[in-house]
Amino acid sequence: MMRNGLIDEYMLVTVPVLVGGGTPFFTALDSWVKLNLAETRTFPGGVVLTRYETRR
Repeated sequence: MMRNGLIDEYMLVTVPVLVGGGTPFFTALDSWVKLNLAETRTFPGGVVLTRYETRR
């Protein structure tokens, strides 16, 4: 869906946890996805919600 430009908005929730290596959340793409930061909210305990809108 990302490769075909079908996603209009991304909402990411970041939870502060220390871990070792992991699996990438997004796989490798052919080109960059252009995004505008639309919103950031911080919650108790350090959780952060960021919302991005796709730039076309």
